[in-house]
Amino acid sequence: MNAADTAWIIVATALVLFMTLPGLALFYGGLVRARNVLSVFMHCYAIACLMSILWLAFGYSIAFGSGTSGFWGGLDKAFLNGVTADSLSDSLPEILFFAFQMTFAIITPALIVGAYVERVGFGFVLLFSALWMLIVYSPVVHWIWGGGMMSDGGIFGETGVRDFAGGIVVHETAGLAALVIAVFLGARKNQTTPPHNPGFVMIGAAMLWVGWFGFNGGSQLAADGGAAMALTVTHISAAAASLSWGLWERVKYGKTSLVGVVTGTIAGLASITPASGFVGPVAALIIGTIAGIICQEAVNLIRNKVKIDDTLDVFAVHGVGGIFGTIMIAVFGEGAWVAQLGALAAVGAYTIVLTVVLVKLVGTITPLRVDAETEVNGLDLSVHGERAYDMSS
Repeated sequence: MNAADTAWIIVATALVLFMTLPGLALFYGGLVRARNVLSVFMHCYAIACLMSILWLAFGYSIAFGSGTSGFWGGLDKAFLNGVTADSLSDSLPEILFFAFQMTFAIITPALIVGAYVERVGFGFVLLFSALWMLIVYSPVVHWIWGGGMMSDGGIFGETGVRDFAGGIVVHETAGLAALVIAVFLGARKNQTTPPHNPGFVMIGAAMLWVGWFGFNGGSQLAADGGAAMALTVTHISAAAASLSWGLWERVKYGKTSLVGVVTGTIAGLASITPASGFVGPVAALIIGTIAGIICQEAVNLIRNKVKIDDTLDVFAVHGVGGIFGTIMIAVFGEGAWVAQLGALAAVGAYTIVLTVVLVKLVGTITPLRVDAETEVNGLDLSVHGERAYDMSS
C-alpha cells in the first residue's frame, strides 16, 4: 500500500460524491420550475443511496470481479466477499478502490435524471436506475476498466479502448439512456418556463467543476504527475468551453447567459473526461473550445430540430461531450481509431437496446409518467407532499 496514493484517493472519493450531492442536485434543481425542485433533489439523493447499496451487493463484483468471460466479472465479490481492510488493489486498499468506483456508479444514473424531470414517476426512477446500473453500467465498466473484452489484449488488440475517466463508461451510456427515456416519456406540458433559479445552476456547476478534479485526477489512482496533469487539463477544458459557449451565444443571440456559460463548463468537463489522462494542456484547450460550440449546437438540434424533450440536455451535453472527447483521443494519436470508434458503437448499441428493454419492463410494473394533474401541480407537493417555494412567486 502506498500512503500518498491512498490519501489522495480518499480525497478524490469525497470529491466525486460531492459532484452528485450537492453539485448535480443543485445544477439540475435550479434548471426546473420551482414546483419541481424538491423532486429533483429527491431523485439525486435517493439514487445516491440506492446505488451505494447495489454497488456493494452486486455492482462492484459485476464490474471488477475475477470472471474470465470478458463480458462480466461474475459474483465472486458480491457483498465484498473476500475483501478486507488489508486487501490491495495495486497500491490502494481494495475497500478504497471500491468506494471510489461506487461514487461513479452513483453519478452515472444520476446524470440521467436531467432527461425526465418534471414528469416522471418516482417508482420508475428507483427501479429503472437500479436495474440500469446493474445491467448496463456495471458490465460496461468491466469491458473497459475491469479487464474485460475491450481492455488491452481484448477484441481491439494489444492496445484496447482508451477511456481514462468515463467518456464512454459514464457519459455516453448516461447520455444515450437519457435520450431513450425522453423519447418514451414524450414532451412536458409546458416547455417554455425558464429556469426558476439560475443562481442554483451556477453554484451546482461550480461544485461539479471542483468535484471533477477528483473524478478525473483520481482516475490516475495515484498521487503523481499523471494525476496533476489530469487535474490541470480538466480545468483548462472547462474554462475554454465556458468561454466558447458564451461567445457562441453572443454571436447567435446577441447575449451571453449565465446558464449558458456554466452549461459550457459541464460540456468542457464531459469532453475532457475520457482524454484527461492522455493529453496535455494545449490539446485540452482545443477540446474545450470545440466542445463549447458543438454541445451548444447539439442542444439546438435535439430541442428544436428533432423535437425531443430531453429536459436538461443530458444527451447534448454529456452524451455528445463524452463521445467527442473519446474520438479526440484518436485525433491526438493517443488511441487507435478502430478501438475508439468500435467501442463507441458497441457500447452505444448495447446501451440503447438494454435501455429500451428496461423502460418497457419497468413501465409494466410502475408508471413511467405521472398523470396530467400531478404534472401541472408539480411533483414536489403531489408526489412528495412538500413545497420549497410559494408558487405565487
